[in-house]
Parts: sequence; C-alpha cells; structure tokens
Amino acid sequence: MGIFGRRQTAVSEPTPALAGAASRGVALDPALQALTGRWTIDRPHSHIGFSVRHAMVTTVRGAFTDYDSTLYFDGAQPSESRADVVIRVASVDTGVEQRDAHIIGADFFDARRYPEMTFHSTSTVHEGGETFRMTGDLTIRDVTRPVDLQLDYLGSVVDPFGFERAGFDGTTTIDRTEWGLVYNQRLKAGGTMVSEKVRLQFDISAIRSTS
Repeated sequence: MGIFGRRQTAVSEPTPALAGAASRGVALDPALQALTGRWTIDRPHSHIGFSVRHAMVTTVRGAFTDYDSTLYFDGAQPSESRADVVIRVASVDTGVEQRDAHIIGADFFDARRYPEMTFHSTSTVHEGGETFRMTGDLTIRDVTRPVDLQLDYLGSVVDPFGFERAGFDGTTTIDRTEWGLVYNQRLKAGGTMVSEKVRLQFDISAIRSTS
C-alpha cells in the first residue's frame, strides 16, 4: 500500500454551516469529499488476509484470493459510506496445500456446506483525521455477528492507466469460536494448537467505478 501518498490540502476557516456539519462528524477535507462515489476492490493489488497464533510460539498467515466487493464512500457524510464483501472460503492460501485443505474442511470453514463468508456494513463513523470505524455483520458458517473494523485512509492517485485509486488499511480481531470455528488440540505443555483469536487484515486498493 506504500504507493499511495497522503494528499495534502489547504485548510480554510469553516463557515458557520460547515462548523455545524463538523460537529456532526462530517468530514470537511476536500480530498476526502472528492472520493465520494462507488468503488471496487482491485484484487491483484489488494490483500484480504488473516493471522493466527499457532502452537503458542509462531504465527500462521493466510489470504483469500477470490472475492467480490461493492463499496460506496461518502467523503462529505461518512455515515453514508457502506461496503459489502463476499469471500469464497475455498480460495484460502496459507502457502501449504495440506493446511489449506484442512482449513476449508469440516473442522474449520466446511466449504462444501458454507462456501462463502460475507461482510455487510451497518454503520460508518469518522473518528478524526483519516481514520474511520466501520461496523458490520460478518457471516461465517451461517453464523452472523457484528464486528468493528478500523479503517485508515492512505491516499488517492490516478495511475498510469487513468484509473483513480484510493487506498485503505483495515484491521479487526475476532474470536473464531463465536462463529462455530471451534476445532483445536491441546498441547502437552499447556495451551492450544490454534489460538481462538484471529486478526483480520484488509489492505485495499480500490478503483473508482465508472458505471
């Protein structure tokens, strides 16, 4: 995501109307307002992944490579921003085929019965500067629970092909057992083979939709 430089903008004194808008949490930065519109995640330049502690001493990292997205960002009224992401869980890639087969099997995602997991946003709050909090419903194995996702805006740019891109980093940590992912093994020395806590990571390069 380092290709996105933060866009510097001049700051002017707000008019009374704008000052009232600011008190309601409206983003007044012209660079953010200019991003208002529909966007699509550019998969070759994005990463939807996870990391989880393994055997108490190391971390396994993986990503999902097949997903669809619908994004709408409102820079003037961030509360109107929304996102929908559908991920095909069989596309998981941790770099080890045997491990991937276990993850999509019945012990974890059970991809044959539950081929997709989804995220549907329910609210977005501008927390200040270039940081937002998006709350939404995460569905895994037909279990839906709310999650809070911290999103940091990294900047925007027009690439050499004429596409307008915007970059966001998002993170959240979930307890996988709350979605029915309860498989584990006890270690002789104490603890478990796979941590219940899973960190989800969204490194997003989004392209403005033309339609």
